[in-house]
Amino acid sequence: MIVLTANDLITNSAALQAVSPVAKLAVFGDPVTHSKSPAMQNAALKSMGVDGSYVAVHVDSHELEAALRALPERGFLGANLTIPHKAAAFGMIDEIDESARELGVVNTILVDEGRLRGFNTDGPGLVRAIRDQFSVDIKDLRILLFGAGGGAGRAIAIQCAMENCERLVLVNRTFEKAVALRDELAPRFHSDRLEGPVDRLEAIPHEIDALRRQLDYVDLIINASSLGMKRSDPPILPASLLTPNLMVFDTVYASGDSRLLESARSAGARGANGLSMLLHQGALSLEIWLNRTAPISVMRRALEAVAKN
Repeated sequence: MIVLTANDLITNSAALQAVSPVAKLAVFGDPVTHSKSPAMQNAALKSMGVDGSYVAVHVDSHELEAALRALPERGFLGANLTIPHKAAAFGMIDEIDESARELGVVNTILVDEGRLRGFNTDGPGLVRAIRDQFSVDIKDLRILLFGAGGGAGRAIAIQCAMENCERLVLVNRTFEKAVALRDELAPRFHSDRLEGPVDRLEAIPHEIDALRRQLDYVDLIINASSLGMKRSDPPILPASLLTPNLMVFDTVYASGDSRLLESARSAGARGANGLSMLLHQGALSLEIWLNRTAPISVMRRALEAVAKN
């Protein structure tokens, strides 16, 4: 994988000029060497006959605006943004898509006649991933979401609300953050539907008894927290609470199953990791940049191959 610096992009360095095929797309992050997007996107570009490369660029926070402004100067079509730049880019680009504005973060930049336009494909990518992995739409599901305090969890919660899901339960180790997000989303859950035995929108503390009371009224569990990235992390949910009727989606996509997915499979529940979300958000980004249908099967094979390493 080719990893450049922000300075390479800003100064049009020899390292940037040496990239072949010429760099046309990028992912900005800090760190960025772990990114699996270059393998997936370069496979797609080759399959589509596009004469260009997708490169990783290490960008510090203080370099972000200059790096973004260098994109049109260097002939780039666009870029992806990952941690910690998704929110910071808001004040640095010319136009923000309505969905991205509502989600509060930008992960895709399109260079359009010299202007920078911002989009977010994470939420829509999750919708496609759930449909891909479980053959069901988010709008038909009762969802319990871990990590509903901010970042990816916030974006997922808002997307679930935008999809008008059947039910949404927000869980966070800092309970007050889950309550604040519940209050923000409450207007979207007002409807003429007959209420069942539980509310359509709830915030609960990350405690065993509170979780136990919810699981009879949940179809899908999503982990958007950082718990599970390390094998030494405590379990996000006791394995004894998982049942075969549940679906479990863990946004963590380290090699092998997370502890949550191991527990889910042991309980007979269906599970999937975040690679499918990465795949679909990447495909949506590619379609924004090229205005062509992304080769999903090609991208999936490349992503699965690099994930094994």
